[in-house]
Amino acid sequence: MVREVVKEDLDSLLELYLFLHEDSIPEHDRHLEKTWEQILEDPNHHLIVNEIDGQIISSCVCVIIPNLTRNVRPYAFVENVVTHADHRGKGYAGECLAYAKKIAEQENCYKMMLLTGSKKPETLHFYEKAGYNCSDKTAFIQWIGMEK
Repeated sequence: MVREVVKEDLDSLLELYLFLHEDSIPEHDRHLEKTWEQILEDPNHHLIVNEIDGQIISSCVCVIIPNLTRNVRPYAFVENVVTHADHRGKGYAGECLAYAKKIAEQENCYKMMLLTGSKKPETLHFYEKAGYNCSDKTAFIQWIGMEK
């Protein structure tokens, strides 16, 4: 079942992020709690999960960004696309991305963007199959306060 997160999903989501690029679960401190509350309360921040038998097995984030160009239409940015290793290749992340697209369409977005650090052909093909292309724009990243 694809849905947006609820407050009780935090621990399961953090465990899933270990399959993304995290090497540990952050400490449950005030900063984590405040960030979680901020995400939950932000109407433009959509944290989407795919749940099977009560377990969150895939997720993505879709943020709607207000914009003054393109006839004052917002755009959507997708990040943190991840699927549990035991459930990859079954379409679960694709379902999360399709849910994100519905949100973007409902919000009258003129485009959706995502970045991936993966160079794996199967990952790039997955994003192309989901409707994204890598030929329209060039992405530049500047890391702040951390080494890549």
